[in-house]
Amino acid sequence: MLKQPHKTRKIFLESNQTTYYKTPIGIAKITGNEDGISSVSVLDTEVEISKNIPDCLKNCVQQLDEYFNGNRTKFTVKLNPKGTDFQQKVWAELLNVPFGKTSTYLAQSKSLGNAKAIRAVASANGKNPVWILIPCHRIIGSDGSLTGYAGGLWRKKWLLQHENPSQQQSLF
Repeated sequence: MLKQPHKTRKIFLESNQTTYYKTPIGIAKITGNEDGISSVSVLDTEVEISKNIPDCLKNCVQQLDEYFNGNRTKFTVKLNPKGTDFQQKVWAELLNVPFGKTSTYLAQSKSLGNAKAIRAVASANGKNPVWILIPCHRIIGSDGSLTGYAGGLWRKKWLLQHENPSQQQSLF
């Protein structure tokens, strides 16, 4: 006796697209799909700049270009970073730090309801896969020092000076 074929559900998974974009702080690798941007990082190695940008990444490239040219202070691209529930809360809190301003890991911990979670908050910041768009570079030490940045402290300093040249010149 022949078995009837099983009815199968078709599952469509939107695979991630990647593009490479030249910035003043290095080549940005941007990954995402129609669900949003899943990662933005800046590479220390040279790669070929993308000539054909996938449609789902064009808005992100345009907004980053505007940011680096001094014409954008807020990003409106759809984000889709992958992380734990705690990491997602920390990253969402980062979005509340205004352009041109800084906050501290302690202030971020307090705003999340646990002043003792500084190390966990710092760790979650360090795992932020969407640099610049989720502004972990705006978090500094309680003493005003530049601390930790996956892209290197020189990039953090550059981004802070880019966002607020007059304030940051007095800090460094």
